[in-house]
Amino acid sequence: MPTEQGGDRSRDSDFWRSVPVSPDVARALDQVPLELNELGYDAWGFHKGTAAVLYSVAQTLSRYFRPTVSGIENIPQGRVLIVPNHSGQLPFDGLVVAVETLLGATPPRLVRPMAERWFPTLPFVSAAFSRSGVVVGDPINCRNLLEANNAILVFPEGARGSGKVWSKRYHLEAFGRGFMRLALQTRTPIVPVSVVGAEESIPSIVNLSGLAKRLGMPYLPVPPHLPLLGPLAYLPLPTRFWIDFGPPMVFDGPYDDEDEVIQRKVDVVQAQVQAMVDSRLARRESVFG
Repeated sequence: MPTEQGGDRSRDSDFWRSVPVSPDVARALDQVPLELNELGYDAWGFHKGTAAVLYSVAQTLSRYFRPTVSGIENIPQGRVLIVPNHSGQLPFDGLVVAVETLLGATPPRLVRPMAERWFPTLPFVSAAFSRSGVVVGDPINCRNLLEANNAILVFPEGARGSGKVWSKRYHLEAFGRGFMRLALQTRTPIVPVSVVGAEESIPSIVNLSGLAKRLGMPYLPVPPHLPLLGPLAYLPLPTRFWIDFGPPMVFDGPYDDEDEVIQRKVDVVQAQVQAMVDSRLARRESVFG
């Protein structure tokens, strides 16, 4: 007899199974090695059936941005940290990278994105994220996933990156050191990624940080069309996303080294991502084309 939690999960799965699944997503997920329990969940809350639906929806959303992808063959098999720049107010950059990695990599790779601790406080978003493979950005979660040979998607800029205002677009915020310590601890290669196009999708002219703090949010962006368009000001513009995957970077040394030593390694990765962003910006002819 199923537990109460198991019964809730079963009803959740029944609901999502009623939504159409993209054949491309279904084929890709069938090629991904997964360790699931009798209810179809893994140890972190991922559910294959629900993920198939959510990735199908994400595929449709991704097409809105008409992503152009290069270098995806740089993603190695086995454990890997995928490290892009972060921007755009809402996590459409992570969504597009996750979809393209699942559907474009050979073999398909299911990334496990690291999310801000704020997201699990949102009822529906929390469930959807965990069912599709997102986990809270906790070092233990990340280490265990890497040791199980997963692909981790991590944005070292964190909320400071996604909440950038227009005047700071495409200037990376300082990377945190946590991803580098995990890479050293688990001997994991790092694939640097540049995302161009997300900055213009939902531009923000100011961040109401004081109000955001009182509301328990990481940031509160103000688009230029407020209050004229009301909530519609937060709808993303149809900018084209350019996603470039660079060659893997491998670092050596103790993971518990001094912060200054770890920071020098982090700076190398950040400089590489910034260089890739700058290179794509120099070659981009149009925000929308």
